Amino acid sequence: MNPGMIKKIQQMQKDMVKAQQELEASTFYGSAGGKMVQVEFLGSREMLKISINPEAVESPEDIEMLEDTVVAAVNDCLGKIDAETERVMSQFTGGGMPGLF
Repeated sequence: MNPGMIKKIQQMQKDMVKAQQELEASTFYGSAGGKMVQVEFLGSREMLKISINPEAVESPEDIEMLEDTVVAAVNDCLGKIDAETERVMSQFTGGGMPGLF
């Protein structure tokens, strides 16, 4: 392999690591139930915060609905992390490696 190609590959590896680190440090937000439940995650999938609107629980019967809403908000946020990760990383993986093929 020629030295120019090796340098290109090494730079792409550095760029991929940097992009992954930036994604992991980014903050993502998810919500459900008309924003009755809101969550905040890092791109590394660490939950930072959950907010539940007090109006979400009026009676003990509302607990099951609230639990479902929390799950929906968490899944909403994790889906956003997955979508952004795919968008960012596809620039490195989606089109093959320029110059190699």
